[in-house]
Amino acid sequence: MKKSLNLIILLLFLLPNPNCNNIQTLQHTSLVIKGSDTMKILVSRLAEAYMKKNPGVAIYSEGGGTATGVSALVNNNADICAASRPLRAREVKLLADNFNSVGMAVRIAKDAVSIYLNNQNPIRDLTLQQVRKIYEGEYRNWSQVGGINEPIMILNRLPNSGTYLYIKEYVLKGSEYTQNAVNMSSYNRLLKSIEDDRRAIGYGGIWSQANIKSCRINGISPTWKNIMNDEYPLSRYLYFYTVNTPEGEVREFIDWVLGPQGQQVIKDVGYFPIWEF
Repeated sequence: MKKSLNLIILLLFLLPNPNCNNIQTLQHTSLVIKGSDTMKILVSRLAEAYMKKNPGVAIYSEGGGTATGVSALVNNNADICAASRPLRAREVKLLADNFNSVGMAVRIAKDAVSIYLNNQNPIRDLTLQQVRKIYEGEYRNWSQVGGINEPIMILNRLPNSGTYLYIKEYVLKGSEYTQNAVNMSSYNRLLKSIEDDRRAIGYGGIWSQANIKSCRINGISPTWKNIMNDEYPLSRYLYFYTVNTPEGEVREFIDWVLGPQGQQVIKDVGYFPIWEF
């Protein structure tokens, strides 16, 4: 009887353990996304939604600005760069030098740069020329654009921000920002400063959680219809960049972002899908 018992115990040890097999075959994949502060919350929401459907995937996302994301991509510290602008020639050259590739761009959403004002500011509409003169330093008082007789508090993003470069290129036409502008260390600090001071002006993506307003530009509001039809003057695309053609889990994630579920998340966050569904 004792020999039979020992034989049964031995057979139990030799039989495959279904729980152990599950542990051994479960594959874990990690993706790292770095880049645009404008896209930080959007990327986080996309990552959260994707991980819920794919529990074997861990996605780590960080902001810091588009330039920071490009640097991470160039130095092989990120799988995806989130960018609120196209890559610049110097950045493309760095990719080419390091990887013999000019990078792969994927448009994931459409956005618009908003000019933010405090809710107590009576201004509702600015022209592109007025915005340019404010950020160049020619206009220093709100009365010069039909507002209150108070100095304009000009808030700026840091140079590593894709939106900083976008405004410089498309609004300032390459001229320099005024030295009177206050550079904000983060996007959230910029929003909070505008919330707290009715003299303040700033800029950023169309979506924000702050209790502020976006003024009309050239009489055109940043609505879905105006942005999708390219009627709003400061419309733009948001991008994912990879070194080469995406493969494996990176491709699976990007394909999901471009599909109905990912585009719905983009819409829910407050940005604009690149196609109607």
